[in-house]
Amino acid sequence: MSQLHVINHPMVQHKLTIMRDKETGSKDFRELLKEIALLMGYEVTRDVPLEDVEIETPICKTMAKRVSGRKLAIVPILRAGMGMVDGLLNLVPVARVGHIGLYRNEETHNPVVYYCKLPEDIQDRLVIVTDPMLATGGSACDALTMLKERGCTNIRLMCLVGAPEGIERVRQAHPDVDIYLAAVDDHLNENAYIVPGLGDAGDRIFGTK
Repeated sequence: MSQLHVINHPMVQHKLTIMRDKETGSKDFRELLKEIALLMGYEVTRDVPLEDVEIETPICKTMAKRVSGRKLAIVPILRAGMGMVDGLLNLVPVARVGHIGLYRNEETHNPVVYYCKLPEDIQDRLVIVTDPMLATGGSACDALTMLKERGCTNIRLMCLVGAPEGIERVRQAHPDVDIYLAAVDDHLNENAYIVPGLGDAGDRIFGTK
């Protein structure tokens, strides 16, 4: 079964609290999401493999560490997942970025796929899928399935807030994918929104309704 990692660093929790506040505007919401994504990225990439390389400092030659093999790929679930990309790119500037477009049918709450564009060598990379909200888990499960169909075997799901229902759905459907969250909230309401949550992340990022 996949592992659930809840990143409860004080600065992550502080910034998340400001994001939850309905009075926080889009500009601040976007900046905070970017900052949290960077902080969470440290934990998501904590165990990436390293290799020894010889370099020359201004003083002498020495052996040092660098990330080995293929680098990372960041795959946001459009559109809200885009809000987490820049934070991760600040941490790993050489990462490739793919995109998976999904939207939720407002009647059935099921995800509908409308776009998928991924790096050609995605199957050789550690893939970090981003989406601020893990609600029903439908979009995340579909995105993970699409990546696996393209040969990806090393995938991690990074979200801001998750509901128990969505977490369980992902863990059952994709037991090999670890989940990283800043908070596990209480439940989903009748409209499949996370409670207490922070509203519609896409609307709050881009200032739409």
